[in-house]
Amino acid sequence: MTDRCGIFAGSDPFEITREWLAEATDAEVNDPNAVALSTVDADGMPNARVVLLKDIEYGAFVFYTNYESTKARELEQAGKAAFVMHWKSLRRQVRVRGLITREDGAKADAYYASRPLNSRIGAWASVQSRPLESREALLRAVEEAKAEHGDSPSRPPFWGGYRMTPLVVEFWADGEARLHNRFEWRRVTVDAPWEITRLNP
Repeated sequence: MTDRCGIFAGSDPFEITREWLAEATDAEVNDPNAVALSTVDADGMPNARVVLLKDIEYGAFVFYTNYESTKARELEQAGKAAFVMHWKSLRRQVRVRGLITREDGAKADAYYASRPLNSRIGAWASVQSRPLESREALLRAVEEAKAEHGDSPSRPPFWGGYRMTPLVVEFWADGEARLHNRFEWRRVTVDAPWEITRLNP
């Protein structure tokens, strides 16, 4: 594809995403790694929320959450999801659709251990997505978790990562007169080669 150059150059969508994210890290005011993660429930009702992308592996995207949360239940039920990462400062976005698997081993342990202590305690205290009596009740739960787990809490068994292995990755960049540039990487299975296509704006 002769006209795919500049910020779209290269054949590896993970490397292009890393390069764009590195640029956004210098340009965005807050959370350049924020993605809007979309899931569906058992009835097909869509849902969306913002999570932080924590790793771009050589083949997948990784984020972390409470396994008892609404998002986790929907991820487990469907086994697939989508996200969009949009940077206003760059006028670019990346859209991803793919298959979901858990990351609840050593990688999740290491990431959990790298978090600030209060965030690690908070993971124990919050019964994510469940009704909460009051803010005071949450703060009491935090104090109880501190007393129980101390200064070196282990990763909760109900908290860990998800790995999204994409079947579709689309790169979008703003164009004059809304004639945007869009390139899509698509494959039939996770082992198949990528097919790269320019899309209409």
